[in-house]
Amino acid sequence: MRLSDFIVQQADHIVDEWERFARSIAPQANALSHLQLRDHAKSILLAAARDMQSAQTDSEQAAKSRGQAPEKSSSLDTAAASHGELRHTVGFNLVQTTSEFRHLRACVIRLWLAELGSPDIVHFQDLIRFNEAIDEAMTESTTAYTEQVDRSRDIFLAILGHDLRAPLQAVSMSTELLARKVALDADAQVYVSRIQSGSRHMTTMVGDLLEFVRSRLGSGLPIEPAPMDMASAAKAALDEACAGRPGSTPKLSVQGASHGIWDRRRIEQMLQNLIGNALQHGGDNRIVTVTIIGGAEQVRLTVHNQGPPIPKEALNTLFDPLVRSSGEEPSGSPTSLGLGLFIVKEVVNAHQGSIEVSSSDADGTTFTVILPRVSRAESL
Repeated sequence: MRLSDFIVQQADHIVDEWERFARSIAPQANALSHLQLRDHAKSILLAAARDMQSAQTDSEQAAKSRGQAPEKSSSLDTAAASHGELRHTVGFNLVQTTSEFRHLRACVIRLWLAELGSPDIVHFQDLIRFNEAIDEAMTESTTAYTEQVDRSRDIFLAILGHDLRAPLQAVSMSTELLARKVALDADAQVYVSRIQSGSRHMTTMVGDLLEFVRSRLGSGLPIEPAPMDMASAAKAALDEACAGRPGSTPKLSVQGASHGIWDRRRIEQMLQNLIGNALQHGGDNRIVTVTIIGGAEQVRLTVHNQGPPIPKEALNTLFDPLVRSSGEEPSGSPTSLGLGLFIVKEVVNAHQGSIEVSSSDADGTTFTVILPRVSRAESL
């Protein structure tokens, strides 16, 4: 009997075996129902059988072995992906989920061989096709499972970031009221100042975390463009960033018109991250130069610092989230989650702009942002 016919004929028996194995590895076997344990097993089996019965050339088989098949079995992929999502929902881990496919493969082959007489060449070909189908199903299932894991993590981070804002605001407001209403000696003033600085740093980190999660759960940062002055935003960002860093030397140069239609809150967020990054990595002189050059249809913004160059191997991942350069000490910045430059990139993308970075011993480090004068929200 051909393997595809055997699978169709024995599908219920095979699924019974699947259920028994799933119950033996389930995190809460007694809490899961008959249907939850069987899940999409029969759909996966029957879709695999249909895939095996379809014609396949030698070149298609070679491509499939490399994961490059031009067309996949949609019903197999759908069933396998649904299985991965539901296994995550009921508490299976990834190892348990993939082990189900290993057991399914072994079970089908064992039962088929028990009924098979003398194997022929077509039976070996059936075995190859079956393995291809199970590999495809396992890939789709694990992909769907990991996507659910990622989404669950992002939702957790969003809830965490949202819930942290209220106690941080309470700390900040209480410290501000204490400084205004109570006569404090010099030592107490220092302590209050440290609390205020620490709460500002944590607020920045929470904001970065929420923006990171927002970008992962959605299609990008939402913006509300309105007329604004880039030079005014840059001066405010420089003043704020340098206020907490005595000895820093900010420089702002504006050439041409600096007005445009952008989201001021997002632009300030971008500037604060770029300037803060330049101050952090700018060496002992702490000189940060912001240059704005207005063109006919776009505005060019550069942020420059003279300090140790960014390692070449770090340039490709500089804007990736939760990534630090290899030379950055974890203790070097208490405000960094490795999200600042990622958020800068997201703000630039939301305004349909571009960003580049150059870094060398001789010329220092320069981030160059080019924004069209008129940016529109995607929903418009």
